Amino acid sequence: MQLIKIGGLGVVALFSLAVQAETVFVTLEKDNALAVVDPLAGKLVKIVPVGQKPRGIAISRDGKFLYVAASDENTIKIIDSDTLQETGRLPSGADPETFAVSPDGKLMYVSNEDDSMVTVIDIAAGKAVDTIKVGLEPEGITVSPDNRWVVSTSETTNMLHWIDVKTRQVVENTLVEPRPRAASFTADSQQLWATSEMTGTVVVVDAASKQIQHSIRLLVPGVSADLVQAVGVVIDNQRRYAYVALGPANRVAVINAQTYQVEKFLLVGQRVWNLAFSPDQKRLYTTNGLSNDISIIDLDEQKVGKSVAVGRNPWGVVVKP
Repeated sequence: MQLIKIGGLGVVALFSLAVQAETVFVTLEKDNALAVVDPLAGKLVKIVPVGQKPRGIAISRDGKFLYVAASDENTIKIIDSDTLQETGRLPSGADPETFAVSPDGKLMYVSNEDDSMVTVIDIAAGKAVDTIKVGLEPEGITVSPDNRWVVSTSETTNMLHWIDVKTRQVVENTLVEPRPRAASFTADSQQLWATSEMTGTVVVVDAASKQIQHSIRLLVPGVSADLVQAVGVVIDNQRRYAYVALGPANRVAVINAQTYQVEKFLLVGQRVWNLAFSPDQKRLYTTNGLSNDISIIDLDEQKVGKSVAVGRNPWGVVVKP
């Protein structure tokens, strides 16, 4: 904490400025490890073993635990976010890659790509409570903030599957461009943004009608269209901007979430994959799978700042306040 004294015209004021620390955790697919990064210092703190082929990662609501998908071990590992010790495992089904935790922190929904299923896990009980049949090769998965919908993207069926949280049934399907990857709801749960890797597009879907409202083709000047592969997507809480990772194009698209216009492309590391906001949403962290680093984007300036080397094939990323 820093104290600043300002005096003028006989008036003295004391202001307390606290720098908010945060920790970035990154799964390293080829190192079978978890990288721990201090983003404000811009340095790698440590690397710890975490299991075979770690990919998806999330953090509990209270910040005490990390959930890590160990794909080759067919489990979700529970890691103490302070000690980085494994404290338990969840039965994820075969080859977990991506998963989503419900807003209340009670349930986890896991994509089982090989089985065309979504496994539902009761986190506190540590057991699977249901499986839901979806399309071929489910990939991305997300839960609406109002806890009404789970949406699973299927890469081969080219659909977004809308699962009713209460009935755990697929009640609607939205046909999208080939190979949908990631999906993310806006904070008000009114829109779903979903990427399609093969065509380099992102669609905006109305959550009430399940119909596509906007389709945005992401064409990067000077970059071959086949390298523009839309993967990770996040939208800020005020729905001002959406950010889309463009894979081998090595860029993040900045999209005005009100006008749906692409405002700029930010050059980051090689084969950018996943994205995560800082808690105050002033920074965006990207995992760059081929340059083996993460990029730190200043969102006030809309500029890329530091990059931090983390290890081989960084995949998932999550931030602890």
